[in-house]
Amino acid sequence: MDNRPIGIFDSGIGGTSIWGELQELLPYEDCIYLADSKNAPYGEKSKERILEFSIKNTEYLLALECKLIVVACNTATTNAIEYLRENYKIPFIGIEPAIKPAAINSKSKIIGVLATKGTLSSGLFHSTSKNHAAGITVLEQRGTGLVEMIEQGNLQSDELYALLAGYISPMLEKGMDYLVLGCTHYPY
Repeated sequence: MDNRPIGIFDSGIGGTSIWGELQELLPYEDCIYLADSKNAPYGEKSKERILEFSIKNTEYLLALECKLIVVACNTATTNAIEYLRENYKIPFIGIEPAIKPAAINSKSKIIGVLATKGTLSSGLFHSTSKNHAAGITVLEQRGTGLVEMIEQGNLQSDELYALLAGYISPMLEKGMDYLVLGCTHYPY
């Protein structure tokens, strides 16, 4: 039995949505959650900066003797997990947009993806879309401003609802029947 903790990191509080699920599935595991709120959001940063933050977070969690690291951030996963897996001798679990289940279940063959710029512009996102959404129209929408509002706790504000309506309504008008939330902040 390995009693070392599981490390989890995200660019703020969004990954707590993943941490909560981990606690449900693995109630006897200790977890360390690292919220890099200082550098949030990652979604508008360059790939190089995202990689830099991901390395720093990994090094911190390794210093705390974590046995496994969950990259609880779509943007960090899609931009840094390949490097992390190649350069550290510890298992990494990443989070990426759920394009495959949306594509499989879509009746209209039109799905939407609400995600950060960093996720939508990544190679991993595009290869996942290509591999799992053949014959499906994938409508991409950047969720600019959402992470900041969630980090500030503006979860029920008229401003947040207006922003969401502006992002989602055009996709609904085009026939979208599944919306993929491509950021761990977005379930909030």
